[in-house]
Amino acid sequence: MSARRGTWFSRLWASSAGRFGIIVLAVVAVLAAVSLVWTPFDPRDVDVAARFGGPGWPHLLGTDGSGRDMLTQIMTGARTTVFVAVGAAVVSTVIGVLLACLSALTPRLVREGMTTLIDILVAFPVLLIAMMIASVWGGSLWVVVIAVGIGFGVNMGRVTRPELRRVLGSDFITAARASGLTGWQVLWRHLLPNVAPVFIVQLSWSMGVAVLAEAGLSYLGFGAAVTEPSWGMLLSETQRYITLHPLAVVWPGLAITLTVLALNLLGDGLREATDPTLADARRVQRAARRRKGKAFA
Repeated sequence: MSARRGTWFSRLWASSAGRFGIIVLAVVAVLAAVSLVWTPFDPRDVDVAARFGGPGWPHLLGTDGSGRDMLTQIMTGARTTVFVAVGAAVVSTVIGVLLACLSALTPRLVREGMTTLIDILVAFPVLLIAMMIASVWGGSLWVVVIAVGIGFGVNMGRVTRPELRRVLGSDFITAARASGLTGWQVLWRHLLPNVAPVFIVQLSWSMGVAVLAEAGLSYLGFGAAVTEPSWGMLLSETQRYITLHPLAVVWPGLAITLTVLALNLLGDGLREATDPTLADARRVQRAARRRKGKAFA
């Protein structure tokens, strides 16, 4: 098992998309963890004399329109990003697995009803679901987590369902049932492990949607509370001074962009790493391009 895991990770690291995703997400996680015990300045400190400061010492990324240190705001905002991404991933996993199992492993009547329900729910965009929930219960990080979890959990259930049905028809499932395993034992020992690669790829994409949704909802006032550190909230505050100090807008925008890009590229890297056939095909294509380049040279 350890050898297989090592091979899987080595394929992921060998992919430029996977390597970029791992590095960027590791930096975000470290910033979030460090901000729990240390930040360059107090996030609530306001220094009017240092307003609109450029990068330098002691404000490495400059200051915003209130004189707050931008590096400190980025570090504390990373905590919100990690919380939303992980929370949405957990909710998406629970909902996705539940819907996939109900729409693939239940009797035909229930299965068809769940499939129809999934098709209906997929039609609702994640941001629309979040805004509907926020209009009832008010804007908060939990609204973003639940909305993205529901929205992407439905998509994950839809994608995972045919994979479960495919694995369910395999010979080793028939053998497992013949050996006396119960339905739950077959599910946990054989079905879920075999669809896990597809599920993990979808999970990484759902985390990217969660980060983008939190930033967008916080920007619109439906996400994090004013007292919560958030890149979306920071972007909303700094864009008022874009003509005076455009660099202040760059940092939160860049942080959001890189994090979402890293999560999406990590999903691409995971898809390639967990599908040896796809990885082999891409290696053949790269080798053919190199040979073609040498021939022209």
